[in-house]
Amino acid sequence: MSTTTPAAKAASTAAPKLKTSAMIASIAGEGQRTRPAPFGHALSALAESKPEIVGMTADLAKYTDLHVFAQAFPERFYQMGMAEQLLFGAAAGLAKEGAQPFVTTYAVFATRRAYDFIHQAIAEDGLDVKIACALPGLTTGYGPSHQAAEDLALMRAMPGMTVIDPCDAFEIEQAVPAIAAHRGPVYMRLLRGQVPLVLDEYGYRFELGRAKMIRDGGDVLILSTGMMTMRALEAAAGLAGDRVEVGVLHVPTIKPLDLETILREARRPGRMVVVVENHTTIGGLGEAVATALLEARVTPAFHRIALPDAFLDAGALPTLHDRYGISTAAIIRSIKSWLG
Repeated sequence: MSTTTPAAKAASTAAPKLKTSAMIASIAGEGQRTRPAPFGHALSALAESKPEIVGMTADLAKYTDLHVFAQAFPERFYQMGMAEQLLFGAAAGLAKEGAQPFVTTYAVFATRRAYDFIHQAIAEDGLDVKIACALPGLTTGYGPSHQAAEDLALMRAMPGMTVIDPCDAFEIEQAVPAIAAHRGPVYMRLLRGQVPLVLDEYGYRFELGRAKMIRDGGDVLILSTGMMTMRALEAAAGLAGDRVEVGVLHVPTIKPLDLETILREARRPGRMVVVVENHTTIGGLGEAVATALLEARVTPAFHRIALPDAFLDAGALPTLHDRYGISTAAIIRSIKSWLG
């Protein structure tokens, strides 16, 4: 005879049990349009006309989509093994000899394990090295060892480093040639695997150093970056059902920050300003925007949605995103609470 109570049965059927794969799954929602390995394909296409491009990684080609480049240009691909400091030192050497290295690894390994090598060997000399890092912020459920919740703060603090956080596959494909055309070191957060397609529906064009209004709205202005622009657009659509008009300003370049556009939009009267980011509250887009507003004496009602200043839990990404307030539903809840 079964001892399972009706309540337990209801709980067991209320939501599907999340598997371990949900810790590393794509951030794409169910049925959402995606494109496979946009970084790898964009880099390979660009390398056809730019023989100076080389691809480098530390045993993570498959997990940063650099395997696409490696298959197309095996003679221009360098597998450095599990040695991130060596990886960036070698990239600096190749850049000094006229190559343009595109270097991939996980964000935690670049920003925490090899920071001094990037700082001293690459940034101080202004070398033309492009650093593309997977698993930024909370895009893996494997705990603090793999969650780069503070990468933007670290790279923003590095002199001469350009820092960008693309939203989707469409933007990554545009960002790759843009950062190749820019002379000097670049840190780019990387979404890998089956990456959502979002911005192509809005006539969007990536421009290095520029923030872009994706949709307008008179009640709330969301400033977002990276994958959180996707979530911000979803939240804006959800809030429209409650007659709340939400504008979304996408800020893909964290450094240098597009102060002109940010201040112009924040000055519009009657709008609450909310910064949404997949990064700790310390040192990311939210603090950068808050500083800019204060220095310009622009004082809208201001809120931030970001990861806490804490070591994050391990678990399934959908669960963690809701727990830490960066899921679409959590963003909607926060904005409703602030609007009263």
